[in-house]
Amino acid sequence: MSAPPRTTTLAPSPLPRLWLALAALIFASLTLAAHAQEGRQEGKATEKVVRIGYQKYGTLVLLKGRGTLEPKLKALGYRVQWSEFPSGPPLLEALNAGAIDFGSAGETPPIFAQAASDALTYVAHEPAAPKGEAILVPKASPVQSVADLRGKKVALNKGSNVHYLLVRALDQAGLSLSDITPVYLAPADGRAAFERGAVDAWVIWDPFFAAAEAGGNARVLTDGTGLVPNHQFYLSSRDFSARNGPALDAVVAAVAEVDAWAKDSTDAAARELSPSVGIPAPILASALRRRTYGIRPLDAAVTAEQQRIADTFHGLGLVPKAIDIAGAVRKPGS
Repeated sequence: MSAPPRTTTLAPSPLPRLWLALAALIFASLTLAAHAQEGRQEGKATEKVVRIGYQKYGTLVLLKGRGTLEPKLKALGYRVQWSEFPSGPPLLEALNAGAIDFGSAGETPPIFAQAASDALTYVAHEPAAPKGEAILVPKASPVQSVADLRGKKVALNKGSNVHYLLVRALDQAGLSLSDITPVYLAPADGRAAFERGAVDAWVIWDPFFAAAEAGGNARVLTDGTGLVPNHQFYLSSRDFSARNGPALDAVVAAVAEVDAWAKDSTDAAARELSPSVGIPAPILASALRRRTYGIRPLDAAVTAEQQRIADTFHGLGLVPKAIDIAGAVRKPGS
């Protein structure tokens, strides 16, 4: 009789267990990664942003360069997003459109912005600096007084603070805008037109004013002394102010800190500004010495001065409706 067939029991292969272990490890890794990504997305969703518009010259560009605002806002759960603008009018157009939350401009741009929308609110201001803007003519020009501008081409940035300076200077000389030919140009284009003789006069603010003086071919016909206050305003949107009061207060406090530093460190501030502005530091130092310092909320006197400017532009038909300045001033604690 033959022996029964021998059966062999094979030991289980270790490979399936290995693949299972690897699969479990990969699954765990993917799960952890997914949770981490969710956490990052959640963090991004809860992080808030303060979008600040700035111009190449002024306290805000110093604040950006020094980096002192970011840690203050980070402690409140915010980050900062900076956007550069060539002048006040486009900056405030962006504020009205909801593209930025905070910025600064001279006296006139907020009035034109208010005429277009009720989105903005005045947060703070710098004291009057009438020597920081002027009407310039070439040194060899026969124009010796503002009255001599009758029939002349005058370059200016439409809707900027110098627009009001020109209106006031003409009025004091017995003229109006209809007696001249306004040529509306941004600062860089205004300087080019002035230097090549395409215009007879240029109305401009610092630091472009200081740079033109340093260039050697500009003569001051008049500055703002006795004509205009030339305030600088800090503005926000009403919506941002209402929803983000502590963050807005932190921004204003940081601006005030840099402002106080610049007041006592003119030459250092000029050196920090020079790369962004593209103007040599000694020229910027001259402009900074014409500035005023000490950021503060708007009081009744400043509000009334701004109202006079608004009423003047409305009376001239340059803004289409009456503007209420007091109604747009941020109330304490709001």
